[in-house]
Amino acid sequence: MLTGPNVILTLKIAVAAVTVLLVAAIVAVARGNSRLHGRINLVFFTLTLVAVLGLELIVRVLAPDVFDYFNADPALRHALNRHLWFSVPSTFVMPAMLYTGVKGHVRLHLTLAVCFVLLWTGTFVTGIFFLPPTPW
Repeated sequence: MLTGPNVILTLKIAVAAVTVLLVAAIVAVARGNSRLHGRINLVFFTLTLVAVLGLELIVRVLAPDVFDYFNADPALRHALNRHLWFSVPSTFVMPAMLYTGVKGHVRLHLTLAVCFVLLWTGTFVTGIFFLPPTPW
């Protein structure tokens, strides 16, 4: 059923799953396996992009009122805004990071990677721990 709490729970599961991929990619590059690092990151990027586009499809087309309960409660709205403060910028850094990695721009890629990891950590923490799966 397409309800706000179900969408939030699904997104929490997706964020947790792709975070495992992100950690695996970091471990791969730390062990010197840049090819595996790139392949894992491509899967991470694809799955994250599918989740973002799916969420946009839901909130813009299929069920625009699915998150109305967030607007009814200032504490929920604050939690969502805090999460979006991290997740929206990470969505823009991610393709730039992928591009610089594919093109071999190592210094810029590493700079973007540090920014991305910080933003993703905020996305993970605020999404998993601060966004309640059900209205308070």
